[in-house]
Amino acid sequence: VQVQHDIKERLAARLSKEIRIAWGQRDSFHLTMRFLGDMEKQRIDPLREAMAKIRQSHPTIQIPLDRLQAFPNVLKPRVLWVGPSESWLQSEPAKRLVEFHQAIEACCHSFGFASDEKPFSPHLTVARIKTGERLVGPLLAQSGVYERSVSLGTMAVGPVVLIKSQLRPTGPVYAKLWEVV
Repeated sequence: VQVQHDIKERLAARLSKEIRIAWGQRDSFHLTMRFLGDMEKQRIDPLREAMAKIRQSHPTIQIPLDRLQAFPNVLKPRVLWVGPSESWLQSEPAKRLVEFHQAIEACCHSFGFASDEKPFSPHLTVARIKTGERLVGPLLAQSGVYERSVSLGTMAVGPVVLIKSQLRPTGPVYAKLWEVV
């Protein structure tokens, strides 16, 4: 699910200038509902048709972007992400988002994709931390940004997009293969 926001600018304004981060490109921010990996070209159109049916039965969901966190952890981050608060994750819209994810997961499984073992964690990757930037984790933790709401607005989870990604030294390059509204 693609998102077009000024997230980078709004988040960067809250961080110390000492923190060196490789920000993602604003027009590439997206919520990954399911990572597919390599797939044969003949699966692309049938998968689009199946996703269109799923999309029709799931209304658009608004997700608040009010929490900054890191993978794998806040002291040694490799990825910075924004997502909903823990309290939102217990809400009725969050339950509908999980149902949407489960429908997508079941569809992918029916196309022969292995089940995703990782629990679904709705988030937008906004930056990657380069190897060797050891101070970023402690600086972010000291800034208190993980403990307070970042209030970056909301994202609408609506159209489903199949995105092809190519990893390059400068960061991932994304290309839209199809979109179902």
